[in-house]
Amino acid sequence: MTSSASNGPSAADVEYTCPMHPEVVQKGPGSCPICGMALEPKAITAEVPEDHELKDMTRRFAVSVALSLPLLAIAMGHMLVPALDAALPGHVRVWIEFVLATPVVLWGAWPFFVRFASSLRTRNLNMFTLIGLGVGVGYLYSVAALLMPGAFPAQLKDAHGMVGVYFEASAVITALVLLGQVLELRARSRTGAAVRALLGLSPKTARVVTENGDEEVPVESITEGDRLRIRPGEKVPVDAVVIEGESAVDESMITGEPIPVDKRPGDTIIGGTLNAQGSVVARATKVGKDTLLSQIVQQVADAQRSRAPIQQLADQVSAVFVPVVILIAVATLIGWWLFGGDARALAVTNAVAVLIIACPCALGLATPISIMVAMGRGASAGILFKDAEAIETLRKIDTLVVDKTGTLTLGKPRLVGVWAAQGIDENHALRLAASLEQASEHPIGAAIALGAKERGLTLAKPERFESMSGKGIRGRVDGRDIVIGIPQLFGELGIAGVPNAAALDERRGQGQTAMLVGVDGTFAAIVAVADPIKESTPAALTALRDEGVRVVMLTGDSKTTAKAVAAKLGIDEVVAEVLPGEKAKVVARLKSEGRFVAMAGDGINDAPALATAHVGIAMGTGTDVAMHSAHVTLVKGDLRGIARARTLSRATMKNIKQNLFFAFVYNALGLPIAAGALYPLAGVLLSPMLAALAMSLSSVSVIGNALRLRGVQLR
Repeated sequence: MTSSASNGPSAADVEYTCPMHPEVVQKGPGSCPICGMALEPKAITAEVPEDHELKDMTRRFAVSVALSLPLLAIAMGHMLVPALDAALPGHVRVWIEFVLATPVVLWGAWPFFVRFASSLRTRNLNMFTLIGLGVGVGYLYSVAALLMPGAFPAQLKDAHGMVGVYFEASAVITALVLLGQVLELRARSRTGAAVRALLGLSPKTARVVTENGDEEVPVESITEGDRLRIRPGEKVPVDAVVIEGESAVDESMITGEPIPVDKRPGDTIIGGTLNAQGSVVARATKVGKDTLLSQIVQQVADAQRSRAPIQQLADQVSAVFVPVVILIAVATLIGWWLFGGDARALAVTNAVAVLIIACPCALGLATPISIMVAMGRGASAGILFKDAEAIETLRKIDTLVVDKTGTLTLGKPRLVGVWAAQGIDENHALRLAASLEQASEHPIGAAIALGAKERGLTLAKPERFESMSGKGIRGRVDGRDIVIGIPQLFGELGIAGVPNAAALDERRGQGQTAMLVGVDGTFAAIVAVADPIKESTPAALTALRDEGVRVVMLTGDSKTTAKAVAAKLGIDEVVAEVLPGEKAKVVARLKSEGRFVAMAGDGINDAPALATAHVGIAMGTGTDVAMHSAHVTLVKGDLRGIARARTLSRATMKNIKQNLFFAFVYNALGLPIAAGALYPLAGVLLSPMLAALAMSLSSVSVIGNALRLRGVQLR
């Protein structure tokens, strides 16, 4: 295409591929030899590339619309207001139409003519074959009628001896097809957003510890075995193992879990995660494409290179429809030519009518217009579909895999209980603990402090604070020594009166995280925090089970916590303590069993599983990467949206089938009439103008039917 040639010298060295036919790969931009779609760069980079194709199509569309609107007004105005004939004589009007339509057809539709020629050259007839024929023949017929009216039979001329022209049909068809191209290219430009978001997680530089001190180097230059210094607030550059220091690392961008993980010498840290507190020195273990983040990027990118069955439908139909229409047009031309005499002029006229009425506007609009309306209806209900494949497949889903944290639960720990030792006031113990936790950056500490404030307690400023990584904290509040942590820490400090393990196991069995509180060397209380289940979750799971959907909970949490949450929600199948890569494997296993699987999650660790599933569903309250990786996003983070989305999916597919029926009925009825089948019986011919009107009505019918989706009731 002409627009592709302007990509610059560097574009010629980049591999391009077709999103519909991934097997098509070439150096430099161009069009797919199979379907005619514009190719796109195969490799996705962190920077958003300039889309020359979209800019070119947008410019052509804007100019075509600007010229087509007055052209349509001039062509149709005299039919609606006869008085305009006197103000604008027919011969003047036709020349104005010619002037307005020519740049639209010869410049606006030029990319389609290039793809039309390519389809003939490669013998891959597609939508652009019909577009090129419909627009080209309609325009050339009109030019011939304008310049050589004497070549046409008398019955096709008006009282002034002029032959009807169809410049407005050719121009409007061009504008509509360009609109479809612009909408398609805009949607395609967003497909790489998930991978770009993932690539953006990795820092650009890192601090390598050398004999001469720390040296800042590009991440690409790090090799296995390099010693790296990671300071508080810095991102971990590559996968590594801690060799010096202690810290808490926020892994929520990878695991989806909100609580930072304590790291000590010997523990592994993941590239792209955030070092929340404490400086550590780590040894690089995996670099480049071997890091976990790079593997996630690759999995998401590979999953997105998939063909949407619903998008292929029109091309599959066109593979048969296009040659049939061409054969009918040729047969019409030959048949009328054999009649001889004046019928030979009718041969060209009727062949043109066949091609115009067969112009694939309705066929091309049948699927995308329904998808557009369905996406708008879904958005109003808090459901965002990424592509047409998700709408088609969602109705078939029989298994739903759900991540626990942030999907079934809120993803925000809260204080759920305080159990004070005998003789100690509960609020007093909580106030001392919450006062010390104010100095902690740990989410558990924040939950305890917030819970105390919600109870109306006034917190004091800690006089001393010390974090004991992986075990707890200690300090001084109101002149009293306070310790908060796990039983192991209390044992090491010799704190008396610690309850037995059963007391803590009871809390954990309810899905809670329990911490001990000691005051002045004596056990004072147990404080527990938990990630509450969303209020909408039970009703959502009930609705899905009523539809026969199998629900499987998948989480990186401990088995005890996972089973406690599952028991509350009536979920029988639980897969706990899974790593990011294992989640995708679980989804793949379910798919191999012949199940149609949807995966619902909100963290980056869910991205491969979301992309692997037939339909990935992201919570709108989760990470951007999860939302970009998913096929459906529930803006409100409400699982009830899945049942609503399935209802919309069923309605949309029914609507698309109706649209295709409308499109083919018009062609099935119109093609024989345009070919002159009724002429021997009733002397009836279908002029190209009426053919264009029938084509327009088919498009109007398809659009009107699609708009009914706006009224679909979503429960």
